[in-house]
Amino acid sequence: MKHYIDLHMHSTCSDDGEFTPSELVRQCEATGVRIMSITDHNSARGNREAREAAEACGIRYIAGIEIDCVFRGRNLHLLGYGIDAESPDFAALEAQMLADERKASWERLALTQKLGFDISAEELNKFSDINDPTKMWNGEVFAEVLLEKAEYMNHPLLRPYRTDGARSENPFVNFYWDYYAQDKSCYVKVEFPALKDAIALVRDNGGKAVLAHPGNNLKGRLELFNEIVKQGIDGVEVFCSYHDEAIAKYFYEQTVNHSLRITCGSDYHGKTKPSVKLGETGCWGDPQEVENKINF
Repeated sequence: MKHYIDLHMHSTCSDDGEFTPSELVRQCEATGVRIMSITDHNSARGNREAREAAEACGIRYIAGIEIDCVFRGRNLHLLGYGIDAESPDFAALEAQMLADERKASWERLALTQKLGFDISAEELNKFSDINDPTKMWNGEVFAEVLLEKAEYMNHPLLRPYRTDGARSENPFVNFYWDYYAQDKSCYVKVEFPALKDAIALVRDNGGKAVLAHPGNNLKGRLELFNEIVKQGIDGVEVFCSYHDEAIAKYFYEQTVNHSLRITCGSDYHGKTKPSVKLGETGCWGDPQEVENKINF
């Protein structure tokens, strides 16, 4: 079911977004999304373009960002809403994160080769040219290259990501989660800010801090949620493409109990997550209630 509020999507200012900020606004207009936010990974660069495009077509726009951070050894994503997107603090965050991710890209290449795949920097650069200081090689790029190589058409490690395979609904990002995410075989640690520092960064720049898709990042560690609340988050992304109805209900109740804001977002990327559509947030709550609880 589509919803007219979608506060989680990624543009080309993210390392894994397919569409420009203006293109996302036009897609929101076409699909009936009336309240939107672009939340690029560790980047606020797309917000100015998006706001101008949204104002031109009567869409309410909320400036946003998604920050990688860590709490008690667990990698988390923190959404920031209503931020001052022009703040140099966000430019500094992006520059540091890009530098670290670009260094980690070469380590990911070595680990991928160690899995037995013949893959080169030249092949990766066709999808994300590391000579561009804003680019890196993430797990999705490795997936896209490997799944296109004819010699690996029947490779057992890639079979689950091909049509009708168990992980084929979002093959690129699923390959990332299975091999490049925390604790997986091709994972390379990047120094993310502590959760409390990420919260402070958002709040110091006029925003509200919202925990993104906790059903995914806290899988198997739900007991951490109460401790995360104590760190000072303002809200929780209760409704999203990662949450089924049961987990959404769980976090809805937790959020109400803690008097936090409730948000909803599709986490739309385009080709990286082809099964995820704009406005499809899984929100079964009353739209007006959700809008009132956003209040950014």
